[in-house]
Amino acid sequence: MPVDPRAVLTRPAPEPDRTVAYGDDPNQVADLRLPTGSGPARPLVVVLHGGFWRAEYDRRHTGPLAAALAAQGYPVAQLEYRRTGQPGGGWPGTLTDVLTGVAELPALAAEALPGRVSLAAPILVGHSAGGHLGLYVAATAPATVSGVLALAPVADLGEAYRRNLDSGAVAELLGGGPTQVPDRYAATDPRMLVPIQTRTVVVHGSDDHQVPVEMSRDFVPEARAAGSDISLVELPGCEHFGLIDPESAAWPHVLAVLRSLHDDH
Repeated sequence: MPVDPRAVLTRPAPEPDRTVAYGDDPNQVADLRLPTGSGPARPLVVVLHGGFWRAEYDRRHTGPLAAALAAQGYPVAQLEYRRTGQPGGGWPGTLTDVLTGVAELPALAAEALPGRVSLAAPILVGHSAGGHLGLYVAATAPATVSGVLALAPVADLGEAYRRNLDSGAVAELLGGGPTQVPDRYAATDPRMLVPIQTRTVVVHGSDDHQVPVEMSRDFVPEARAAGSDISLVELPGCEHFGLIDPESAAWPHVLAVLRSLHDDH
């Protein structure tokens, strides 16, 4: 019987070692995981979860991913943020939450996990809508990020709106379409924010039905032509959720890309 690719979304994971707050709202928090083993303080890996920015999806479904990264020796933070359908979520709160969290988490994590987290700018690992958020942070606050691993990112909000991904998710995030709120798209759409100077690798499965791979195939060459430090790794036969599943065939590829980004720092 084939394995349900969505199984990772509900798979239990070890509880985080600490949870820290970067704001007053219950969603302005991050779960921290200690790296396995000993060694010098390392840059934080910040996981930005997907779910099309909606309230029904939270950071817990990235528990298996985060635990697997910690087992590889990375200090990890699973960043939560206000989402559409929640007070303060959507425009602009979802975006400002992630900007604030990414900027403040290295110091918060270094204090909570003494000796294990350096104050260097973190690596962002974002999946789906979280991939969009990672690209957005790198484009608008590059000093706070040292690298981005964007897994099946929603890299083109205008195109995602036209394709009606997840039944209007982009319009819910930004409060309308590109002709209704063009300034919001200009401020948040990675396609309109290039070049992205932060080193970025996009990983996308060829069989993705949630975020079509064509979006990354179009975005990455265009971003590179504009001067971005970006590349695309396309995984044949991989769907959307394998990219965050440590038990999937895609996982070794994801880990190799993260290692190449992290080891530069």
